[in-house]
Amino acid sequence: MNRRLLTILLSAFVVAAFCSYLVYRVARGRMVSAQPAATHVVAAALDIKLGTVLKSTDLTTIAISGPLPDGAILKADNAVGRGVISDLYKGEPILDSRLAAKGSGGGLAATIPQGMRACAVKVDEVVGVAGFVTPGMRVDVLISGTPPGAVNTAEGPRVRTLLQNLQVLSAGTDIQKDAEGKPKQVQVVNLLVTPEQAELLSLASSQTHIQLVLRNPLDTEQAHTQETATANLFTDAGTTPPKRVTGPRRVAPPPASRFYLIQVFNGAKKTEEKLSTAEGKQ
Repeated sequence: MNRRLLTILLSAFVVAAFCSYLVYRVARGRMVSAQPAATHVVAAALDIKLGTVLKSTDLTTIAISGPLPDGAILKADNAVGRGVISDLYKGEPILDSRLAAKGSGGGLAATIPQGMRACAVKVDEVVGVAGFVTPGMRVDVLISGTPPGAVNTAEGPRVRTLLQNLQVLSAGTDIQKDAEGKPKQVQVVNLLVTPEQAELLSLASSQTHIQLVLRNPLDTEQAHTQETATANLFTDAGTTPPKRVTGPRRVAPPPASRFYLIQVFNGAKKTEEKLSTAEGKQ
């Protein structure tokens, strides 16, 4: 090959390589400048259960590029000593909404939202599903008894749905499910209620018999039911006891007249004469 041609090809290769390197540097610089800077946020260093009070050993930091999640915690000091109100998993960024307020501690009290209450209900281990509930389930509250001042006591005790779609905060002393999520028999269940609902439950637990009814957590519809009396159990299905029909009051006919009226026509002249009967004379 001609030495001159070889020199030209080598020079062209060197120039092409240099130009490629310049283009790569410019493109890479633009890509780096377009990427947002990474921000270090506080995350869970291990799986953390509900009700746990965070310690420094439970926390780590991870880098997040782009917009941060709402409520992300940037300093570990803002998370240490606060209770966890929902399970956290290893490597998950810790949000302020997943922690209880400072000073509220951990355990069951830390899981109660603002304005709500935890009301303890004593249940029977052998009644329905009352003894087989786990934290997080949804239940309805049924009450049965005889209403005070009931007029018709022949119908027997009555039952009605008092409250619907209540969340179970704890079953016995447990505020979280076990590893297998299996329920166990308990005698006390804590329900998440409003202050008004807490008053109803407190009164119902002392005056009536309470039973919990398990429901699907995805079923949030409020059922409209009527109370049922014992007498209704012995009627045909789908029917109600016959109601007492009150018709219009019968009016007695007026008593028969005790006089006879005799009319005498003499041409255009008319005369009338009344004669008393034997009953009229008495």
